[in-house]
Amino acid sequence: MRKLIFAINITVDGCVDHTKQLADDETHEYFTQLLGEIDLLVFGRITYQLMVPFWPEVAKTQSMTKASNEFARAFDSLQKLVFSRTLESVGDRTTRIARTNLQDEILRLKQEPGKDILVGGVSIPSQLIELGLIDEYRFVVGPIVVGEGRRLWADVSLPERFQLRLLESKAFASGCVALRYLKQ
Repeated sequence: MRKLIFAINITVDGCVDHTKQLADDETHEYFTQLLGEIDLLVFGRITYQLMVPFWPEVAKTQSMTKASNEFARAFDSLQKLVFSRTLESVGDRTTRIARTNLQDEILRLKQEPGKDILVGGVSIPSQLIELGLIDEYRFVVGPIVVGEGRRLWADVSLPERFQLRLLESKAFASGCVALRYLKQ
């Protein structure tokens, strides 16, 4: 069975607002490696529209650093699934829109053959956390306290507490720490 992996950049105080994060080459290299482990990206509309058309354009123009350009190429090559009730179309050849039940669709996708699945953003992952469908968590914690902004766990209502087991940690030169947890 394919694993559903949730990965996100987060500040020490739990902020997940992308405008308040560190995004250096080492962070992009980390996420590029993660993209090599999966073959499907899952987003909600808001996160999708933050990522596309930005990263496909970088993949085409190669206009950023080497690490960012490699991330863009990896991102652009992957299949994407966007859960949305309002998005009418996508301009990306690798993306399809899902209007089906989130839980049913994810359970179906986990049963299909292939590499693991990566979910990003906050809204869709929060719903999947509540449903108990996330198998692995990957946090890149930035050494920043911002004191404001959207918090990851603010809108999550857990039916019960769950335990995570640390599989791996890696400190970056920037002070960021990548943490990889498996849900037990």
